[in-house]
Amino acid sequence: MTSPQGVFALTDAGGLLSPPPGTRLPYDEDRGFVATGRGVNGESLVGSFDYVVAIDFNRRPGHSPLDPVKPDGEDKGGNIWLHVDHDGPSQGCVGIPKEAMRKVLETLDPAAKPVIVMGPEGF
Repeated sequence: MTSPQGVFALTDAGGLLSPPPGTRLPYDEDRGFVATGRGVNGESLVGSFDYVVAIDFNRRPGHSPLDPVKPDGEDKGGNIWLHVDHDGPSQGCVGIPKEAMRKVLETLDPAAKPVIVMGPEGF
């Protein structure tokens, strides 16, 4: 129920919607990217997974963000994504506005080996 701390690669993307023009990360457009139910504070999750970038924490790079395999075991957690914000807290993911997600997907270049740095304030 918390975000992992560290520096993590961003290698794979996907979503319910088609990738924005210029997307260079491998992208899995799949109807499986549907958030069901309600968020932590009861907010709607509709649209949260329109676009996602998998954060390489306890996952297999080179696979869809929907890949259920957690190489370090279920107890460590996983399925941590950068995704469209749903105006509420997540269970470890990072949410940003939809237009920002589009820009991220248009900008990330796998040849540059993009990463995300996650940690407490001042990390």
